[in-house]
Amino acid sequence: MNNANNGANKNPTIDDVAALSKVGRTTVSRVLNNGPNVRDAVRKRVMDAVKQLNYRVNVQARSLASGKSRQIALFNASDFDSEPNSYYTSAIEIGALRKCAELGFQAFSHIVNQNSPSYRNRIIELCAINNYQGIILTPPFSDDVSLINILREKNIHAVGISSGNIARKYIDSVGMDDELAGYRLTELLIKNGHKSFAFIKGLENHMSAELRFEGFKKALVYNGLKLDENFVFRGNFTFKSGIENSLKIFESPNHPSALICANDDTAAGALFSAHRLNIKVPEEIVIAGFDDTPVSEIVWPPLTTVHQPLKQIAARAVERLVSVLQNGNSDSSPKNMIIDFNIMVRQSTASVIEV
Repeated sequence: MNNANNGANKNPTIDDVAALSKVGRTTVSRVLNNGPNVRDAVRKRVMDAVKQLNYRVNVQARSLASGKSRQIALFNASDFDSEPNSYYTSAIEIGALRKCAELGFQAFSHIVNQNSPSYRNRIIELCAINNYQGIILTPPFSDDVSLINILREKNIHAVGISSGNIARKYIDSVGMDDELAGYRLTELLIKNGHKSFAFIKGLENHMSAELRFEGFKKALVYNGLKLDENFVFRGNFTFKSGIENSLKIFESPNHPSALICANDDTAAGALFSAHRLNIKVPEEIVIAGFDDTPVSEIVWPPLTTVHQPLKQIAARAVERLVSVLQNGNSDSSPKNMIIDFNIMVRQSTASVIEV
């Protein structure tokens, strides 16, 4: 029987870990907090002891001892008047929660109405009430420079998810290269012979979605194609907006042969409209989206889409936030971390040629 923890009913302590790994409790603490200046061999010995003892960090005790909450908040936006994105928010939450648990932090999720005139005050209020050590902002909050500056003034460190080009100058950000993704997706369809395009955009203040549209336009220009603005519509990422805006496109007897939507929910709505009007996909029009959410594989035909690794993006955001909270920010310049994307080619665009 293993008596390393001095009794089957006793929870192992940090001192037990230190004794088993033959290091001081300060070194154990440094390892558990991903601190610097620990040799790899020592780090491995400590983690082996943690695993052998089944040691679990007492977050509340640690918080009391340090005077810091070890709590991180994730702020998501919703206008409360439209259905939520089918997967985006939950994927971000899952990625953040898992990484926080791994690093010994607690994660809390809040939904704030981005259309409320007092949403900035609400976010600041929640930070103060809960004593959050740091926060993660999703769009459009991650593009709100005024909010970001207020947080900095109050010494609340924040990391943005998919911040746009302007906000990246003020906040650490993690996301994919949305402009390049829009360019590559459009180029795929062009190489498959499509010369006329329609586009359903996302929310106006959602800069990562705007960058997707910018990439789309650049691909058209590079390939000598003109964009007909009559086939560009403003959506809000919802299935309903996909239905409504695609109907405006399909009403034209000479509608484009390709439709790109700012996200998969919108593209699924467009696909629904096509079925209702007996427009064959992909024979009469091809439809593509962004994010590679589960709905993209549930609909028929399955959607060609850009795979955005949302869980990984959220995890990297947590890693960056925790690193700054624990080790300080040695470089005052914001870090912009780019995560690779993939284009998932499916039946909604038929036999697209890959580049």
